This record gives sequence, structure tokens and C-alpha cells, in this order.
Amino acid sequence: MDTQPAERRRSLADSAEEALGNWLAPGRYRPGDRLPPEHDLARMLGVSRGTLRTALQRLEESGEIVRRQGSGTFVGQVARPTALNEGLERLESYSSLARRRGLTLSQRKVRMERKPIGPDLSAVFDLSPEAIAPTFSRIVLVNSRPNAIMHDVVHPDVALPDDAALAEAFERGDMLLDVLVGQGLPITFSATRIQAVLIGPHDTDGKALEVRRSVAGLELQETVQVATGQVVQRSRDVFLPGGVDLEVIRSLHVDRPAHVGTAGGNGDGRR
Repeated sequence: MDTQPAERRRSLADSAEEALGNWLAPGRYRPGDRLPPEHDLARMLGVSRGTLRTALQRLEESGEIVRRQGSGTFVGQVARPTALNEGLERLESYSSLARRRGLTLSQRKVRMERKPIGPDLSAVFDLSPEAIAPTFSRIVLVNSRPNAIMHDVVHPDVALPDDAALAEAFERGDMLLDVLVGQGLPITFSATRIQAVLIGPHDTDGKALEVRRSVAGLELQETVQVATGQVVQRSRDVFLPGGVDLEVIRSLHVDRPAHVGTAGGNGDGRR
């Protein structure tokens, strides 16, 4: 006797759609990344090409994937946030994040000078407090709205472009990380400390950001390092509320979607 509820039975296409959606959901792919060919996906799922295409059509209608005739299947576009959305597992400049999300990043009140690093950064760079290093500060705007104030100190042994070239880089929205990478510096990783801060209208950062009342912000202190462990840049970035959305994606390593059917190895079984 069939005890299945009166509602529509779950089909193999439903299972394939869910398995593919779950496979993409943890963030293993970025919008625009190409997915494996259909015959490979069908084999992974254990379903026929027809069943797979039904599942793909549904995912395409929901915007989760994009299919281009003759080119393949790609991860679809996600809703674009108003903040800089950063996964902490990957070192990427804010200018790159902004471009990927269709946001316009610009900088103003850029200040460049060379001065002693002081006792606080002496241990960070393993230098004397009197060591003279390039320092930078500027306001970062996203879509013409103030987003953050950034302060950077670069190790004095790092070769930087001249001031005119640096000013031009900042004017077009490049971050200091972009400049260092462009100089061929073998940057490999960074360590980031995150804490909530109160930004007041009378604080130095608050005045620069033109806040009218005290607001809760987010401060990121980051040390950028090369493979030897040498710190080449120390930054302190203070973001206004909603200025940055940080996330850490943690998932088990899964190199294929869950097998949902009983088709043979070539995925050509009929359903």
C-alpha cells in the first residue's frame, strides 16, 4: 500500500537539485566560476543527463547558476552587498573585493609621510623605535560614501614607488596591498586581529570620518608577511557600521556533489 502523502512525491530531479545546491552553498565556488561538464556532473550524481538538465534548469531559474550555450555552466551572481564582504580565509585587497561586487572604491584625505615607528611597532617589525618608515592614512569611500579610515606602516627596507606614483595608485582606488604585490613582494599570508571599537565625533578617527555621534565600528589590525615570516606591512583599519561584512567559511573537503541516483558510472541511465 502506498503511504506517500498526497503532496507531490520527491523526484530524482528534486534530489539532484538539492545536492547541487548544497554543494555550491558552502562557498566552494565564486560567482562566475565554471562548473564541471554535464556528463561529469551526471556521473557524480548518479543520474541521467535528462534528470541533470532538469535540476540545472531549476537552478538557472533561481539564479544560482548560469548556462551559456557552447561555453558551459557557471556559478550565478549573488546579491551585491553594500559593504565590503570578506572571507577571512583568503588574503585579498579591498579594491579587489569591491571590483568583484560591482562597488566603486575611492580614497580621499590621503596622507603620506616618513617618521619613527615608535615603541608599539618596534616589536612588530623587529626594529628600533627610532627607525624611520613610510606611513600612510586615508579615508576609503565605497560608492562615494565614507566606509573606513586606514592607517598603514611599511617596513623601511621595502622598495616603494615614488610619492607621485603612490598618490596616483591611491587615486585610482588601489590599496597598499595592491602596491606591494605590484612591486613583486612575495607576500604569502597575514595575521588579523578584529575588535569592536567606539568611534566618537571628537576622536581623531571620528573627526576624519565625520561622524556626528558616537557609533560602534570594527577595527582590523593586520600584519602582512612574506614567506620568511618577516612583517612588511602593519595596518589598522577602522570601519563604520556596515562598512565591512566578515565571514569565515568552514566546510568539510568535498570534491563532488552527493550521489543521489543509481545510474551507472557514465550517468546515462534512464529515469
